[in-house]
This record gives sequence, C-alpha cells and structure tokens, in this order.
Amino acid sequence: MIDQVAGVILAGGLARRMGGGDKALLSLAGRSLVEHIVARLRPQVVGLVLNANGEPRRFAAAGVPVVPDDVPGFPGPLAGILAGMEWAVAAAPACPWIVSVPGDAPLLPLDLVSRLVAAAVEQGAEMACAASDGQNHPVVGLWPVGLAGELRHALVDEDIRRIDRWTARYRTAVVEWPVGELDPFYNVNTPEDLARLEGMVTRHA
Repeated sequence: MIDQVAGVILAGGLARRMGGGDKALLSLAGRSLVEHIVARLRPQVVGLVLNANGEPRRFAAAGVPVVPDDVPGFPGPLAGILAGMEWAVAAAPACPWIVSVPGDAPLLPLDLVSRLVAAAVEQGAEMACAASDGQNHPVVGLWPVGLAGELRHALVDEDIRRIDRWTARYRTAVVEWPVGELDPFYNVNTPEDLARLEGMVTRHA
C-alpha cells in the first residue's frame, strides 16, 4: 500500500478565523500542527509534500518539501490537490494516487490511507473521501494522479473552486470513521478550537 500513494498536506489557506497567518504552524503540545500531521501521515505514504504559498523556509521544521499553488488567486484546496498531483508525477512516478489532508487536523487516523485505497478499489471508484459523524470531509481524499490534466482544466478553464463540484463528475467512495472524544478529522479554525484540542491532548499525555 505504501508504495502506491503519495501524500500532500494542504496549508495554503488564509486562516481568516484565526486572524490570518499559518494555522499549520500553531503550537499543540510543544509541536506545530503540521509536525503532528507529518508524524501520523508519513508512515502511510511513499512520499510527502506540503502545499503552501509564500516563503517555504517557515515550514523547515516539518522536514518535508514545500510546493506552492501555481493557479493564481488562492483558488482553494483544489489548487493544492493539483500541486500535489503534479509534484507526485515528478517525485513519485510509480504512485497512481495521492492522498490530501488539511494542515490543521492533527488527529488523523493511522489507517487513513489503507482504508481509502481499499474502498476505492472495492467499489471501482476513481477517488475516495473520508467521513465521520455523518459528515463528509472532501479535503481528506484519495485522488488519482492521472486526473491532473482534468483538474487543471476544471480550475483554469472552468473556474471550478468547490471540491464537490469537481468530484461530482466521478465515482467517489466514502469511508466513515468512528468518533471518540474528538472527531479524528477535528480541525482548528478558531483559538477556541485550539484550546479544546490542547486540553484533550494534555489529558491523554
């Protein structure tokens, strides 16, 4: 499984509800959110990249290469997924898929990639996305690298920005994860979210 999938962490958002800046660099239990994500995702993939815009050296502690969007205007997570696909073509050409995750979700399941791939294969789907508590998480997805050209066309020529508008064209497997004390796809959007997460991590340390 690990030799079939590369990973991309999407950290190109504007973080407006956090007052701007890089959510992925917020500290949780002494490490940045992105360092937590790298630790959970790296063992599941053959290669890993961070999608972020601006000066890449600010993410040096994460220990992964950084690639920016090359579609202008901050078009959203689809641009980061495209950047990950195109990086994988060069850096991990044997991988038929990439998996994408947001840069503010440090509780990602350790079986994320294996379950997404299994569901896509079993259902004959082109792609797969995660779900929990009855809610889909389209940013947490498995994407075929072979669709990079179609995704670029959708972004550049059709001005498609919403993930579900693009994925509606393809068969998508949805994989549900159970929710414990916190959702495994819990993401940090506000200072209160971060404080709640810090409290949970402290209790379980």
